[in-house]
Amino acid sequence: MKTLVLFSPSELSPCSYLPDRQSRSQYVDPRLWLVPEELNTLNRMGFRRSGRLVYRPQCPGCMECIPVRLYTKAFRPGRTTRRLLKRASSWQLSVTPADFSAEHYSLYERYISLRHSDGDMFPPTEKTFREFLTEDFGTTRFLNAHHQGRLIGTLVFDTFDDGLSSVYCFYDPDYEQYSVGTLLITHLTHLASALNLPFNYLGFWVKGCRKMEYKTRFSPLEWFRDGVWQPINPE
Repeated sequence: MKTLVLFSPSELSPCSYLPDRQSRSQYVDPRLWLVPEELNTLNRMGFRRSGRLVYRPQCPGCMECIPVRLYTKAFRPGRTTRRLLKRASSWQLSVTPADFSAEHYSLYERYISLRHSDGDMFPPTEKTFREFLTEDFGTTRFLNAHHQGRLIGTLVFDTFDDGLSSVYCFYDPDYEQYSVGTLLITHLTHLASALNLPFNYLGFWVKGCRKMEYKTRFSPLEWFRDGVWQPINPE
């Protein structure tokens, strides 16, 4: 494995998770093409991927972004999730390459416009879709849900030697009541288990951030603290 160059910009930016914090990330040199062995190692070290950027938070005076992963073999959906799965039993699931298509972009555009019009991903463009979701290292796939021939949700995920990694989910806001993101993560966890992969990496958990709370509804979870993966204790 080649020596990887890591760097951190000197500038700080407002934190996306906690309103009173400033953020900064550590990045792998984005000019490098990373091979699966390198991606596997970085993933186990708590790095995440956004397009070709592989990063982890390195914020001054704050360590609230904690990588978490779900142990797939012991995972059992809770009562609410089982009820949702039953309601969504007619959905058709498929895994496809992480490529640009008009169908996926139309769903992404609608999702961002209706759900995240106040965020930094608005307004949606084809350029940002490609850079964020389809520019990868050849290890990314889409888990798609169709209902009555209509694409209603897509979970972008990465593949590693010890698991799958949920990267980003976008869905039709008309299906909000189905908790599409939760269902797709559940299906991806089952897929990982069927492939004998022990983990579904869920990204960062941030205590006190409402949009991260859903991750602690999955169990059993582990988190990466002090350089070691260990059972999570959210309290």
